[in-house]
Amino acid sequence: MPFFSKQNSSRVGPSQTIAYDSSVGATNAFGSETFQLRLVANSGCCYRIGDGAQTATISDPYLPANVVEYVTVSPGQRIAALKAATNGLVTATAGTLWVTEIS
Repeated sequence: MPFFSKQNSSRVGPSQTIAYDSSVGATNAFGSETFQLRLVANSGCCYRIGDGAQTATISDPYLPANVVEYVTVSPGQRIAALKAATNGLVTATAGTLWVTEIS
């Protein structure tokens, strides 16, 4: 029987969306089995992850539009997003961030 390589995978959990603009959008707390997130946004945004209520700023990590990113988190943390600042390289537009919990 030939051996074939399998793709790495994880259990997909609940998804939340964050509508963001110049004001910060935030999610509910992540589940008790969530240790990773899959993030994708339809416009450039900055995001912040941490314990308790979060407020993203333009100095937080940048997520380009339509790029899938995986980040490590702890159960119960939250994420907030804000549209990216216009700086000549990015056009700041409102958008949506899709947050999928992975365990």
